[in-house]
Amino acid sequence: MCPSTNTPPVKGTWQLGDRIVNRVGFGAMRLTGTAPFGHGVPRDRDRSIGVLRRAIELGVNHIDTAAYYFSATRSANELINRALAPYPEDLVVTTKVWPGRDPSGAWWWASPAQLRGQVEENLRQLGRDHLDVVNLRVPPSLRTGPIAEHFGVLAELREAGLIRHLGVSHVTSGQLDEARAIAPVVCVQNPYGIGASGEDRALLRRCGELGLAFVPFFAIAGAGREAGPVAQDREAVRAVARAYGVSVAQVRLAWTLRQGPHVLAIPGTGDPEHLAQNVEAGALRLSEDEMARLTSLGSSGA
Repeated sequence: MCPSTNTPPVKGTWQLGDRIVNRVGFGAMRLTGTAPFGHGVPRDRDRSIGVLRRAIELGVNHIDTAAYYFSATRSANELINRALAPYPEDLVVTTKVWPGRDPSGAWWWASPAQLRGQVEENLRQLGRDHLDVVNLRVPPSLRTGPIAEHFGVLAELREAGLIRHLGVSHVTSGQLDEARAIAPVVCVQNPYGIGASGEDRALLRRCGELGLAFVPFFAIAGAGREAGPVAQDREAVRAVARAYGVSVAQVRLAWTLRQGPHVLAIPGTGDPEHLAQNVEAGALRLSEDEMARLTSLGSSGA
């Protein structure tokens, strides 16, 4: 494995909108707490700020965030602002709208008329006059429903200069087509990892054919994160990790990055050591046999 230095070990880059980004980025969700979306014990503020600054030193220039990444005492957007403003010229900060959380943490979903307010909330928190990339994050209940009305609002905000580029998140192939008929799309952010379904793999391939970035989330947790991966699949990943002397998370990331040059990883952590390991995963090269073995694992996850 490559040592942690200021020279990024990430192999390959991709053009995300009008910027070139390294393929291993950073997800900000875990900066605010020890569990997703800021639940659990709050992270130490200075430690989180240090992790963000170290990520930039390690070559990360793509950060994924959202206004709804907050805890009672921490906001991911505000931590990013505090740590990185004035922002490096090559840094792409991607955020998401449609979901929201009220001050109590309860979820709500924006109407089309409320999307501008969500965009402006991200602008205020990040201290920006525009957002690099905004993903329309589709609710689970609308996975097969229309998204044109919501995406159309974002297209208008793009024309107004508040947003530079648009993406979609948690979508089907049909919803991607619907969005692309309205305005250019630069990325698709969907759950993906070892154990992904045939439908998920088909969408990843289609993004490659279209020249769109495919940005998996839950790549480390695995496709079956809610129920947990089956024991034999977990052991298969552990066996590969032991062979290389690396972590299970690094194996999952390395496998994900091998799915295509257009695949961008956004692993999240509040731990400096895990951050370095995640970045180093970009240099881990699994054999063809290992790739085939991990790819064959069931859709329950690994």
